[in-house]
Amino acid sequence: MKAYVVGVGMTKFEKPESRDWQYWDMAKEAGEAALADAGVAYGEVEQVPVGYCFQASTAGQRAVYELGLTGVPVYNVNNNCATGSSALMMARQFVEGGISDCVLALGFEKMKKGALGGGADGGDFKTSPVARHYGIMAAGHGFEMSPPTAQIFGNAAREHMEKYGTTEAQLAAVAAKNHRHSANNPYAQFQDVYEVDEILAARSIHAPLTKLQCSPTSDGAAAAVVVSERFVDEHGLGEKAVEIVAQAMTTDTGVSFESGSCIDVVGQPMSRAAADQVWERSGLGIGDVDVVELHDCFSVNELLTYEALGMCAVGESGKLVESGATTYGGRWVVNPSGGLISKGHPLGATGIAQVAELSWQLRGEAGARQVPGAGVGLAHNIGLGGAAVVTLLRRG
Repeated sequence: MKAYVVGVGMTKFEKPESRDWQYWDMAKEAGEAALADAGVAYGEVEQVPVGYCFQASTAGQRAVYELGLTGVPVYNVNNNCATGSSALMMARQFVEGGISDCVLALGFEKMKKGALGGGADGGDFKTSPVARHYGIMAAGHGFEMSPPTAQIFGNAAREHMEKYGTTEAQLAAVAAKNHRHSANNPYAQFQDVYEVDEILAARSIHAPLTKLQCSPTSDGAAAAVVVSERFVDEHGLGEKAVEIVAQAMTTDTGVSFESGSCIDVVGQPMSRAAADQVWERSGLGIGDVDVVELHDCFSVNELLTYEALGMCAVGESGKLVESGATTYGGRWVVNPSGGLISKGHPLGATGIAQVAELSWQLRGEAGARQVPGAGVGLAHNIGLGGAAVVTLLRRG
């Protein structure tokens, strides 16, 4: 059976503690927006997978109860930064498997100010789920006092520069593009435009990464209504329907750790494997895609993902972004929302917010940031530790 996204909603992503609200308030706002977009009542929803990283067990129920007390199953999902897309994947599987006709995927996060620790909850590195990943980094690069996630991605950037000649200006060009895109996104945490020189001059977090190349901590929520083809037909939702053509999740294999490279440890092999599965299942390729929302938690990860998705040869991603191929007027538009760097990154919401943006793009409803003629979209969401989810969408 086919699965379709027929309604999406999200809150504005905001700096933590900038708004007096609780996680259930933001979840209600996003969930009601998605249901209204679809024209579906909450009473028609049969299952609800809910993604978050920082709240206690059954926070999903506490959030969903704001939408209604119908007794439907609620599943609490935590997969680090890939949490939102993991919840969406569960929704798709329920529908494609014929278990349910209407599922609500919801993701939210209420975060603290400041940089993340070694895992979603910080914690002791010795017992952290990502201890193996940071051990590989420490063996090759040592361990410094800068934020650990910035260190591991910053060291991946250093390796890419040393191996392929990627420049600091090319890394900054990723951030400049995404900040520029976010100026047209009312949901974005930041809507300021910066030039490459300004990004390079910003405060260093872990060289070569500056503050303006790093995604912020954020509060926010996003939701998507996923339904069967039968539900689309019975409810006359053809004009809203965006088909989930193919989707894949991969986790780490030995390839992530065998080379000792931070490029592999932060997930490029996972992303490549997930993308390859999507191309095989769909019969499509990156050349068929018009618009991409990918996981630019740090500028270097956008470059690594270009290569993983097949947008360019390995080592050529710096030249790709520099050429203008990944912005308006280029071959693809990547992160028209502003991406994680500028739109914000509330972990549990990110993956679903990517699909919300792509749904608006494919329906021609993205306003000033609309990608002309967008017919096929791709979302890429990755979590250290690890999970990579790639989702291919097409106007139904």
